[in-house]
Amino acid sequence: MGEALALDAAWLFAALLILLVLAAAGIAARRFLLERGGATVECGLRRPGRSWRLGLASYQLDEFRWYGIFGVSMRPEQTFPRRDLAVVARRPPTEEEVTILGPGRIVAECQLGASTTIDLALAESALTGLLAWLESAPPGSHLGVTR
Repeated sequence: MGEALALDAAWLFAALLILLVLAAAGIAARRFLLERGGATVECGLRRPGRSWRLGLASYQLDEFRWYGIFGVSMRPEQTFPRRDLAVVARRPPTEEEVTILGPGRIVAECQLGASTTIDLALAESALTGLLAWLESAPPGSHLGVTR
């Protein structure tokens, strides 16, 4: 009886270990596929009244796409049009934010359209890339007209 119980426990442990390895491989494969498109950075996102979420951001032609770090979908969880996104301020993270986001991040306070705000947590070099991407918009794109 004791041997059977030990054998069942070993099989259960092995199955759990296999599931954990498959989950980790799935997350790594998704990240690899997202980064393969280029212009991808680690980015924390916080909407007003919510807590920080860790993820990856991707600069596309006219959109800033944000993917949750532990998601399974290849579709972005949040999409922000370039013409609506503006960085209005930046600041160092608080001590509490550093424990969540990790060291070396800058918090960029962003305006979306007329009334919505979000916070993005990026490395200094990634923030420079975001600012360059925003400034390199085609002429007239802030008006919704591109040529």
